[in-house]
Amino acid sequence: MKSPLFTPENSAMLLIDHQVGTMGWVGSASLEEIKMNTIALALAADAVGMPLILTSSMEDQAQGPLFEELQLAVPDAYANRVLRGGVVDSMKDEGFAKAVKDTKRKNLIIAGITTDVCVVYPAITAVSEGYNVQVVVDGSGSPTQTADETALRRMESNGVTLTTTNQLIAELAQDWSTENGQKLMQVLFEEILSKQH
Repeated sequence: MKSPLFTPENSAMLLIDHQVGTMGWVGSASLEEIKMNTIALALAADAVGMPLILTSSMEDQAQGPLFEELQLAVPDAYANRVLRGGVVDSMKDEGFAKAVKDTKRKNLIIAGITTDVCVVYPAITAVSEGYNVQVVVDGSGSPTQTADETALRRMESNGVTLTTTNQLIAELAQDWSTENGQKLMQVLFEEILSKQH
């Protein structure tokens, strides 16, 4: 099945469990890079008026709050974040599933911590429920490289499309000269390209 083109008009951005405690468990990629890409994704969604849903699990436990830079980057989305109990698959959490459904978008862009627990299950569940799903690999991470790669292979074999932050932002833009293209190019440059060494 060919997946459709993701546009600001037909997609929603879901950022799952980018919490300070959980992020401390990531060993598969650089935390700074994951933070940078996550903020770029959040700001890209914000810039083009795409639905942006943040969620966190058990903030009062070891997982902790969403990382501060994300809170500051998209304060409205942060204020409206979906607080979950202990349900691993966020798509099986009533509040989160409703928030996703309420966007009325069939294309979901997902990034989260950790890939091997907090991303793999909702991504596969969403596909089984008829959504088209892209997982942003470099806005996610797992405790080990093996855990990350295994989760990515499992998602791919279940119909999830894997992408990267730059690739996804370019897909949403399609044409840098349009109004949305200009906004997305600015996010890409300010949040990623200007920070790479």
